[in-house]
Amino acid sequence: MKTSDDPARTRRRLIALIAAGIVLLVLTGIGVYGLLTGPAEPATSGPDDRTVQVPAGPGDPTPRLPRIAPTDDPEEFARSAALALFTWDTTSGLFPLDYASVLLDVGDPTGTEQAGLASDIAAYLPSREAWLDLRQYQTSQHLSIDDAFVPGQWAEAVEQARPGQLPVGATAITIEGTRHRTGVWNDETVASEHAVAFTIFLACPPELDDEPSDDGDGETSPPETGGGAASCYLLRLSMLDSPLR
Repeated sequence: MKTSDDPARTRRRLIALIAAGIVLLVLTGIGVYGLLTGPAEPATSGPDDRTVQVPAGPGDPTPRLPRIAPTDDPEEFARSAALALFTWDTTSGLFPLDYASVLLDVGDPTGTEQAGLASDIAAYLPSREAWLDLRQYQTSQHLSIDDAFVPGQWAEAVEQARPGQLPVGATAITIEGTRHRTGVWNDETVASEHAVAFTIFLACPPELDDEPSDDGDGETSPPETGGGAASCYLLRLSMLDSPLR
């Protein structure tokens, strides 16, 4: 039998779900430690095309997923990945694994860090059970970024790494921003904001120049154009609110 305080309990539950931090799992091998140790055996490489397709415009019933556009700019890539990490909508018909796939698709193409990255991403997303609970209140989330920078502690991490432990072009970008959540309770929109900070570990391969050609007369011609840097890719994520500074 329902009691007189059932509505109050329901409201407190909704506010707690929306205002609470993202569920963190007890994980090992996160962040710099995972990068410096890594798995003992390399994995197979992933697909070459790491672009996430965005469905058509308004009116298209196909659910939308965030898109991380390819770029060789570390900060631009980190900002795009951060927005994708925090953008989800429980009313979309999608589940946490669908949103996680957006980030895994731009993960380490060698596969070396994919298992660790998958665990990192899972720590930022609601569990399936929490997702179904949040769906009752039409909960959605997005991130606004206040700052993105290379943390000073990254230089210390690089110094501690042995030769070959970090991929070529590896760097870290710390993101500071605000997580926004909205939901509906009793036909009224409720919202919450929460400051967040975390570090994205990524790698941006350097530009590859074409080899100079020999004209056959002993002279070497300048390299032809066409070389370029490959897109950045994700390595690992720090724990939420435990960034490098």
